[in-house]
Amino acid sequence: MPRRPILLALAVAVATTAAILWLVGSRSGCDGTHVADGCRAPAITGTTLDGKAFDLASLAGHPVLVNFWGPSCVPCREEFPLLATKLTQHAADGLAVVGVLTDDPPEPARAFVGQYDATWPTVLDPDQAAKAAYRVAARPQSYFVDPNGIVRSIQIGELTDADFERQYQRIAP
Repeated sequence: MPRRPILLALAVAVATTAAILWLVGSRSGCDGTHVADGCRAPAITGTTLDGKAFDLASLAGHPVLVNFWGPSCVPCREEFPLLATKLTQHAADGLAVVGVLTDDPPEPARAFVGQYDATWPTVLDPDQAAKAAYRVAARPQSYFVDPNGIVRSIQIGELTDADFERQYQRIAP
């Protein structure tokens, strides 16, 4: 078999990979408008499911889990009890959980939150500004933010107990 087509294909693959890495790297800087591990968490402001004003900045000094979710998302529903458990387990550390409702209407979310007696705020994101700033790829998606407001870990997909604890160690006081 001639080596020329193989070498050409290999060169194209290497060039494509390099271009993708350059593009991703150039967009992941800490510019304050998009999230990246090691960067300041973008602002989240708005109204919660219960009609209260919310500003992520009010949680400065606390470790925070920001969780993008929706009640139509099965993995979101399955991880919800874990979030409640972890909030209780790490209460002495001042852990705060913030939900951001993504891709679902408020009414089913209110019913779901009520069913589980969730004590943390869920912020509405009607214009999807938070979803865009946090570059949410799928639900659930979680961000572990340290007490200084720096994102220390990002989880795409459902959190397990082990996932949570491993990533929480990066933000625990």
